[in-house]
Amino acid sequence: MAETDIGSADYSDLRTVQDDYSVDSQSLDSGGDQKEFEWQMTDWPQWLGYYKEIPELQTAIDAKAIWTMGAGFTAEPATELLLMSIRGNGKDSFNGILSNMVRGYTIGGDSFAEIITNKDGELINLKPLDPSTIVIVYNDKGMIKRYEQVSKIRSHMSKVKRKRFSPNKIFHLSRKRLADEVHGISVIPSVEWIILARNEAMSDWKRVMHRNISPLIIWHLDTDDETEIAAQKTKTDKATSLGENMYIPKGTVVPEVVSTAQNATLNPLPWIDKLGDYFFQAVNVPQIIVGNAKEFTDASSKIVYLSYEQSVKAEQLYVEEQVLGQLNLEIQLTFPASLQQEMITDQPNPNELVVEEEPVQSAVEPNDQQVEVEGRK
Repeated sequence: MAETDIGSADYSDLRTVQDDYSVDSQSLDSGGDQKEFEWQMTDWPQWLGYYKEIPELQTAIDAKAIWTMGAGFTAEPATELLLMSIRGNGKDSFNGILSNMVRGYTIGGDSFAEIITNKDGELINLKPLDPSTIVIVYNDKGMIKRYEQVSKIRSHMSKVKRKRFSPNKIFHLSRKRLADEVHGISVIPSVEWIILARNEAMSDWKRVMHRNISPLIIWHLDTDDETEIAAQKTKTDKATSLGENMYIPKGTVVPEVVSTAQNATLNPLPWIDKLGDYFFQAVNVPQIIVGNAKEFTDASSKIVYLSYEQSVKAEQLYVEEQVLGQLNLEIQLTFPASLQQEMITDQPNPNELVVEEEPVQSAVEPNDQQVEVEGRK
């Protein structure tokens, strides 16, 4: 008989097998004291895949570009006339090019366009470039020395040729560049886990919904002959795929439906919904901006809108400064529709004297009428 002495009880130490959540340390991509330091965007194909395949990510990034560009730009007549002549690939516009570059640096952290000038150095065109083909070369002072464009068509038989550009020949926008890092920061790595978790949950729920229509069935066959089993399998699968009935001799086959009791599993819909809310919060694009006004009162939606307005105006200011600094052209981006003035007028004036009016009593009260009528009686 086994020993049952309570003194032999022991406890585990889960700290040895369970790790607390932690974040890996990172360092800035900077050249230091190297004579030349090169950096090229290598994750662009992956990030572009997320943008093209994940609808909520594409919606959020497009919304950011749409709101940043707002109602277009305003400028001096001569500047406006010049920028209206910019055609990019031949069918672009200056507004479209800037919108393209805002989407580009939100996806990849950086976006680039070739600055084309005439013999007098005047801007005549701006052509967006594939950010994954651009190599940024820094000197040992931490300044951009040049840009190099790598051909998209690479051959292992020949040396990769690079086209060189001086810094004043590339219009370069960076998103949230930090310290002396040589590139901007993409929005995608910070929300990648949310995207994967949400889409995995939706894929799992899709399978559950399919099983409600076509449940798993165990077929108990009264035979162990492999040929007969294969024939029965073919017929059953064919009938199931067509949604047709099966007619089987009595006693030869016993089906058993594999099902899960109702409420025996967790409902993933609140989790999916929560991840969606968390995603739009992480990318700093409120859901009300993309047309979803759930759980918003009129007052709270105005606060959310006003908060987002400040973020957009900061991004507009960055683009305006870069156009001035790199293209030597002064523009102003028009915000679509501001609520700031409306929010100010909605607030009570603290210096205004508020006089409370006393309630006015009516000449005749209903009870008075009742008493008067009774008196006549």
